Amino acid sequence: MIYVRKKGLFDRFFERRSYLIMQYNNGDISKREFLVSNYNYFISENVKPFIKVDSYEKGMYNYQYYNGMAKYYRMLAKEVRYSDKHNKYYNYYLNLGNKYYHHKDNSILSILEIQNFSNVDSYFIKCDSDKLENNLYEIVLGDKKEAIFHSMSKWLLNILKENHVFCDKKRKSLIDEYINERY
Repeated sequence: MIYVRKKGLFDRFFERRSYLIMQYNNGDISKREFLVSNYNYFISENVKPFIKVDSYEKGMYNYQYYNGMAKYYRMLAKEVRYSDKHNKYYNYYLNLGNKYYHHKDNSILSILEIQNFSNVDSYFIKCDSDKLENNLYEIVLGDKKEAIFHSMSKWLLNILKENHVFCDKKRKSLIDEYINERY
């Protein structure tokens, strides 16, 4: 008898994530389409982030969930910013996005702690946006596939510096095109 292993949550998640990254890198989808696809994936799976993060897989899942939600709601805020419903929906979406960004940064910290801050490289990145320039930094896990994180969090930056994994020299992002594409 041949046993076939059923794909689990992490198998499906990482395959879907790699597939979206490949589609974006090939120019098949825009950054906006990437973000909407990411959002739709989590909604269609009807799953929530993990409460206890005790593995890299759970941490990456939470990071992708929170980052996707944050960017999606930030995108909605931009769409309604100059509409008649400006104040009510703009502030709602913006606050929701900021809440998810905070959770995303906590997910990054969980991953770094699981990694014991080893094989981690972080640095400020060159950005086309004046708002992001000198604020956005990249965190790369050298021993994990497609493990590139971004943040503007000051508290997380301090933790990176305390653990001696932050380089003060600014670099070009490993995913520069994605970072600098507007959506």
